[in-house]
Amino acid sequence: MVILSFSGFNFTISSRSIVICIIQNQLTDKILRMNKHISFYLICMLTVSVFTFSCETLRKGKSNSSASNSKPRNYSRPVNSRSTASGVPANRSTVRKPAPSNRTSSSPTTKPANTRLPVTYSAEVPKVVEVARNYTGTPYRSGGNDKSGIDCSGLICQVYSEIGIKVPRISWQQSEFGSEISGIQNLKAGDWLFFVPEAGKEGYVSHAGIVTDVRSKDEIIFIHASTSRGVREDNLFSTYFKGRFVKAMRPF
Repeated sequence: MVILSFSGFNFTISSRSIVICIIQNQLTDKILRMNKHISFYLICMLTVSVFTFSCETLRKGKSNSSASNSKPRNYSRPVNSRSTASGVPANRSTVRKPAPSNRTSSSPTTKPANTRLPVTYSAEVPKVVEVARNYTGTPYRSGGNDKSGIDCSGLICQVYSEIGIKVPRISWQQSEFGSEISGIQNLKAGDWLFFVPEAGKEGYVSHAGIVTDVRSKDEIIFIHASTSRGVREDNLFSTYFKGRFVKAMRPF
């Protein structure tokens, strides 16, 4: 028991009360220190989390950027199917092909008895020219294949069919059959000639013929199915055909 006196007033404090006060002060001090440690720990954890998240974001950003930069670029350039022959004005031709068909035929395509030449092509050329000239005067008929009426690509196909050789029927297919002749000075009888609709302009292959005679460098005769006069022979260097000539092919 402790008795205190202040300004005439007496206070009695038990030892038990003193002990309790001391214990409370110590607990309060510990709690404050614990709060400081907990606050410091939470601040550290928050800082580490923010730093980790930032690093992860930067890493992913760089990874995505690298991936996008390493992706190959696709450059597409138009194909220029250009064919010229020396000695003739340079006409550019774009051979337009029909859309491919997804249909399949259930029966095999019938082929001529001979699909390969028994001898060299030069040996067959006189026969080609002879058969072609037998059609002279035949009227023009689109899609025709005989002497009642025939078109330009049909004439080529029918002539070779009669000597047992299979060739394409459509003009744009014929213009890609065989090997292209590099210069007009290299033309020979039996070569195929191809023309576009308008002189000096790009376009699709619309006309075809067979060289029948090379008389001079300015006179190359070919046979073809004219829309107005039927099957006839003309000079490649005539004004009309010279401006429309686009390419020449040697089929075999």
